[in-house]
Amino acid sequence: MIALYINWDFDSEIINIFGFPLKYYGLLFGVGLLLCTYILKGVFKRENLKDNAHEALFVYGIIGIFFGARLGHCLFYDFEYYSKNILEMFLPIKINQIGEIKFIGYSGLASHGGTIGLIISLFLYSKKYEIKYLKILDLIAIVAPLGATFIRLANLMNSEMIGNPTTISWAFIFRKVDNIPRHPAQLYEAIAYFIIFIIVFTVYKTKNIKLGNGFLFGLVITLIFTMRILIEFVKINQVEFEEGMKLNMGQILSIPFIIIGIYFMGKNLTKNETKYKTSH
Repeated sequence: MIALYINWDFDSEIINIFGFPLKYYGLLFGVGLLLCTYILKGVFKRENLKDNAHEALFVYGIIGIFFGARLGHCLFYDFEYYSKNILEMFLPIKINQIGEIKFIGYSGLASHGGTIGLIISLFLYSKKYEIKYLKILDLIAIVAPLGATFIRLANLMNSEMIGNPTTISWAFIFRKVDNIPRHPAQLYEAIAYFIIFIIVFTVYKTKNIKLGNGFLFGLVITLIFTMRILIEFVKINQVEFEEGMKLNMGQILSIPFIIIGIYFMGKNLTKNETKYKTSH
């Protein structure tokens, strides 16, 4: 039976130049952001928004996502360690017990923190370029699932965020972890997020119903974090304190996002229904 399973044994490091590694994680993270930026350029043109506003969005987006994701990991998943090693929160280094510094890159990033960081940075962006905040959230929501797809593919290349043991025929054996067939949970999420991207992009392009500002944002975070909760059930826990918990940290952190998403969708649908009744 083991011959049916997929043996996964990729080196997370593509190349190392003078001690500075280029890793699949960073490469896929960057490619995802660039592709999202390219798609948004067409969206901005369709919405008659200025080119300089589009160009600045990449900077605001990457700063918000990266710092939010990094701080989210440090605060939500490993606060005990990083509270004693604050410098390592912000710099891609590891300081050992005798004070030696090693460049290791940023390996700990949390999607919930990245989402919060992006929302905050977009608020500042909306003020700077005088674009309605909910409108810019909607536009980012169109490509956010695509960016999340690339991040989960990066996790797959790193053999991290792996699934629970299983005997399904498409199980992966992550050789860098152990020799046990497991759910490819990262791939499940990547596929789910790509499907969400197709759905949201189609809704935006067709516009068969009149949607108010905030609807697409609500739809995306509801779908993404609902899938996150479901897939977490076939994924191993990320940190020790999650053992014995009915819902792990990723699931708990997803619940507020789903509530917010449902609120924005419901608010828009209720408003549209009221307008329809008034006009008739």
